[in-house]
Amino acid sequence: MIASANRQLQAMSDRYILIHDPNQPLELAVTDNYQGGTIRSTRNLSGGESFLVSLALALGLASMASGKIQVDSLFLDEGFGTLDGGDALDMALSTLSSLHEQGKMIGVISHVPALNERIGTVIRIKKESGGKSTMKGPGVIRQDT
Repeated sequence: MIASANRQLQAMSDRYILIHDPNQPLELAVTDNYQGGTIRSTRNLSGGESFLVSLALALGLASMASGKIQVDSLFLDEGFGTLDGGDALDMALSTLSSLHEQGKMIGVISHVPALNERIGTVIRIKKESGGKSTMKGPGVIRQDT
């Protein structure tokens, strides 16, 4: 799984390489190429770094699922609230943009206002009374039921 995740990670950034933690063999660590090959615990990663590594692990696991299954869609529920500052958000959006350019459909559920400003297509869902919701955005067609 680490090798598969590293292939995904390399496509996103040349900074990190996932490895087995030398002190805790059942845990992961990263080699940080921008810090002279320093080995860092995944517990010490920033929000943006954790996002990148988690995304690589998810994509790596999906690619291992079966040679006959291709994952063309990715849905992220929140997660952006943990990003620490503009650089982390830039890294995350750059990563998602590169996946989109590879033909992946990316769906993001978020309450982070800065994210709404940077995503081209936004569908807004508003909770209404009685357990109903309204949706607004491109491609949304009202249907009365």
